[in-house]
Amino acid sequence: ELKHCILARFRADAGDWRAYLPEIREIFSAAGDIPGVRGAEVFPNCVDRDNRYDVLIRLDMDREALPLYDVSAMHHRWKDEFTPLLEKKAIFDHES
Repeated sequence: ELKHCILARFRADAGDWRAYLPEIREIFSAAGDIPGVRGAEVFPNCVDRDNRYDVLIRLDMDREALPLYDVSAMHHRWKDEFTPLLEKKAIFDHES
């Protein structure tokens, strides 16, 4: 099983990033609709330091599902709506 992790840090001028959590959770609530993807969880950062990311999104999927996730409407909605608000993002995949 693949864990696909997205770390996101919002731009300072994006406002309070916590206000975006409901929409982020709503977007990723559709993860289970993608074949081979079992679901997603959204974790807000709990330590307020300058060197931290704000949000971790973790998707649980079969390795073969990654290309389906990449082209999914859910993934494109996330990228289209949130990329302009992000200072940086990091992607990390691991197997469990």
